[in-house]
This record gives sequence, structure tokens and C-alpha cells, in this order.
Amino acid sequence: MTDGTCRCPKTCHPVRRAQRGAEGSAVVLRSSKCGQSSRRGERKIAQDKRNRGPHRRHFVDGVGSAVLGKRAQNESSPVGAARILAGCPIRATFFCRKGGRPQISTFVLLAVTTFLAGCKPVGPNYQKPGFTAPAAYKETGASSVVPPPNPAGGQWTPANPSDGMLKGNWWEIYQDPRLNALEDRIAAVNVQLKQAVETYLAARDQVAVARANFFPTVSANAAISANKYAPNEPLAPSSTTPTQYNEFVLAGQASWEPDFFGRIRRTVEQAHAVAQASAADEANLDLALQAEMATDYFELRGLDSQIRLLRDTVADLQSQLELTRRRLSGGVATAVDVAQAETQLETVRAQLVDAGVARAQFEHAIGTLANYDLSTFSVPFSPLDRPLPQVPTGVPSQLLERRPDIAAAERQAAAANAQIGIQISAFYPTIPLGASGGFESAHPGTWIQGPSTLWSLGAQATELLFDAGQRHALTDQARHQYQAQVDSYRNTIFSAFQDVEDQLSGLRILEQEAGLEQLAVASAQRSFNLSNQRYKGGVTSYLEVLTAEQTLLQNQTTAINLESRQFAASVSLVRALGGGWDVTQLP
Repeated sequence: MTDGTCRCPKTCHPVRRAQRGAEGSAVVLRSSKCGQSSRRGERKIAQDKRNRGPHRRHFVDGVGSAVLGKRAQNESSPVGAARILAGCPIRATFFCRKGGRPQISTFVLLAVTTFLAGCKPVGPNYQKPGFTAPAAYKETGASSVVPPPNPAGGQWTPANPSDGMLKGNWWEIYQDPRLNALEDRIAAVNVQLKQAVETYLAARDQVAVARANFFPTVSANAAISANKYAPNEPLAPSSTTPTQYNEFVLAGQASWEPDFFGRIRRTVEQAHAVAQASAADEANLDLALQAEMATDYFELRGLDSQIRLLRDTVADLQSQLELTRRRLSGGVATAVDVAQAETQLETVRAQLVDAGVARAQFEHAIGTLANYDLSTFSVPFSPLDRPLPQVPTGVPSQLLERRPDIAAAERQAAAANAQIGIQISAFYPTIPLGASGGFESAHPGTWIQGPSTLWSLGAQATELLFDAGQRHALTDQARHQYQAQVDSYRNTIFSAFQDVEDQLSGLRILEQEAGLEQLAVASAQRSFNLSNQRYKGGVTSYLEVLTAEQTLLQNQTTAINLESRQFAASVSLVRALGGGWDVTQLP
């Protein structure tokens, strides 16, 4: 069949053969109806080529492909099967007789596809970067720090992330119901944390997007049309050929690209690692917000202790001023003594007002973290009168499993490693598979019938032969990015150990300083008492009392500040150790 006319017997089954045109892109379908010219089919294909320009270009892009198909006996034009196959890359088309078998077994193709789909994905498999943690922390001298017990028999055993560590709601070790309520509210209403949660959910959805590529896509279409040829158009049919026809089409298409070389698997691996990194980032933000809430709360309570001290001092100074005025009336004191007492009183009152400013700022910060209406929110006055709780440190190796920022950096390294495999897969061919089928007829009464069925199966292999080194450059870029993420992971570990050691040393030093400051407060109190007795006995001037009282107030204020700093350092240590989080909470 090379001259465009059919030489088959009239009883033969209609057969169509796909043949490339002279321009190297058109497919010419020949009708086998004996005695009928093929001009109508050629003209219809030319029209389809104009209407489906992008599809026709894709039609000839494939390097190699094969298609099996069956035409509909009741189709209205000799291009019905070509329409069903539109968009499928075709190099050779084979058709079978009604009720016959394809020349290539579908089951063999399916078996080969299943076998190849189980191949190992290209690219390096991920190995967690190694890091040797120290055997113990250097700074563990504070009484509020609980180091791990010595191992039985002197032999250390591998530890789980949460062995002997804080779990869950770590702030409950401070035994403050008001703090517990504030911390519990953060997870429910904090807008910044909600934003991080939505970012994680979006990353998790991307995993589902990547996994969808494992499966074929299936679509369906239905079309009803009435068509008429222009008698004066090129390749117009003869005057005896009808120029009008109807077309009823109901068809479905399916396409699938088996993951022969692991591009999809590496993409899913990368998306899953990115989602886990996003979850770790969300946990890190949650921990930071919780620590900030606890720090602000204890700073506020420390200011309440300072305000209480200043109020007591104001009351004492008022009593001292009244005593000095009485002594002035009795001729024992001088006007200078009265002026000095008044100056000291007003100075402490100013300090009291200044402490109220700082307290209001911390109160606003707490209300913002808990998403309260600041116009009605307030924290009741409550001085910091409680002992510092003990914080278990665990062994240093547990830190690698308990810090969410370390987990996020490690997951980013895993995602970067998967990207190497994605780039390497570009060196291998893509092999998409396609199938379509349906019903086509010129009359609605014969639309859904056996003779109206048509189907096709196709496959294509495409390999990029020249890209001026782009794939090599992208692969090298992915390797460098992976190494950068590994270095970032290790740098995060170094920073984490520094953070823990800083907080441990801070607690140890603050504990020593607080002990010495308590001795100073006691000495200042004795000095003030002696000076006050000497002044009342008329042995010394009011200046000595004034100096002793200023020294006492200064030391008492320093002791309160040290107590607040100890609580803040305790919270920072809990944050540095990862709070109650560990890697087992990653999705």
C-alpha cells in the first residue's frame, strides 16, 4: 500500500498504516475501503495537523517508540484513531484484526516494566554525617544541674534520646501554675507558631505531590460534533463524496512514566527530608517561644521582688525622715540631716517608678506571646520566692538527638544528598508509557457498540545527547550543596555544645556570685543596724546612716537580680538541651 489506493479484497478488515510524510513530520493514514479515494483522509490529517500544532511537534520529538492500536469500524472519518492517539509519541503503529491479539504481548511489557521499576535508584544513598561527642560536659558544678550517674561497672552504654532527660512540658519543673497556663496557651494561639505549622503542612503536602508521580494519570473526554468540508479547499473530496458527517467520541487516556532510574524515588526522598526539616524548624520555634515566655515571666517576677524591696525601703525611709524631723524640732538634728533624708526618700521612689516601667514591658511581651488583648491583660503581682529547680543534663551524645535545630540541619543534608540522585537521573533516558481507548461513531445509535471501539498502546524512550555540560555542572553543584549542608550540620552541633557549656558555666558562676552576695547583704544589714543605733543614740550623724542604707539597698537589689539571672540561665539551659523534644517526634 504505497500509492494511496487499496488493493485489498472488499472483504478485508479495514487496516490503516502510519507513514511519515515527505516533510518528516506528518502521518498519512490510508483508507482500505476499496474504490474510495484517500484524499479525504489526507485532507483531514492536514486539518488535524493545523489544529494540533503543539501535539504534532511533540509527536516527532521521541527518539524511539512503539504503539499498538485498533480502529473503530463505525468511526465517521479515517482519522479517528489518529485523534485518539494525538499527543502520544509514535514511530510505528500496528493494528490487529477484530478480536485479534496485539503483535507485542501487553503482559510481557508489564512484566518488564515491573522488573525495571524495582531497580536501585541512581545517586549516592544517604549516610548520616558522623560526629564524635565528648564523654561528659565540662561545666557541671552548679547544684541545680544533675549530671548523669556513673555507669555500672565503669562502662558506658548507648543512651536513648530521652533517658534521664526532661520530657513533654519541661516548664512544669518550676511548679508555677500561672506559668503552666501561659505556656500551654502558646501552642494554641501563638500566630508565629501557627505560621510555622502551616509551613510544615505545606512541606508535607509536597511529599504527597512527589509520591503521586509513582502512579499513572488517567483522564476522559467526550465530544459530539457536526462537520462539513468546504468544496473549494485544497484536497477537497470528489463531488460524489459526502461533505458533511457527524462524530461522536467517548474516550479515555492514561499515561505513566515508570521510575526506572529512581528520579521519582529521590524526589520523594528529598521532599520527605525537607518536610522533616520543616517539622524540626517548627519544633525549634516552639521551644524558643516557650523559653522566651518562661524567661520573661521570671524576669517579671524578679522585678516584682525588686518592687517589693523598694516599697519596703520607701516605708523605712519615711520613718527615718519623720524621726529626723522630730530630732530637728528637739534641736538634736540639723536641717542638713532632714534634707539628706528627703533626698534619699525621693531617689528610692524614682527607682520604684522605673521598675514599674520595666515590669510593664515584660507584661506586654508575655501577653503578646500568649496572644492576649493587651488592653485587658495583666499579670498579678508575685515576687520570685521559690528555689531553683534541678535540670538533668544527660550525656553529650544525647544532645545530637534532642536539639531540633540539629535535627533540621541533618534533614537538610539528607535532602541535599537526594538532590544529587535527581541530577544524576538526568543522564538516563525517560521512558513514558501511554494508553487510550474509547468509542467513536458517526451515529448515536451505534456509539457504544463493539465495532465502535478503538484503543492504542504506546511507549517512548528519549535521551538527551548534548547539553554543553549542563547536567555535569548541575550534578557538581548538587554535590557542593550537599557538602555545604554537611558543614552547616556540624557547625550547628558545635554551636549547640557551646550553648550548653555557656549555660552550665553561667549557672555555676551565678551560684557562686549569689552566695557571696548573700554574705554581702548580711554584712550590709548589720552595718545599717549599727549605724542606725548610733544615730538614735546621738553618737554619729545621719550621713553614716544614709551611707549604710544605700549600701544595703544596693546589695539587696544585686541579690534579687542574681536570682532572676539564675532562673533565666536555668531556662536557657533547658532550651540548650532541647527542652522535652527528641528526634522520635519527627513525622
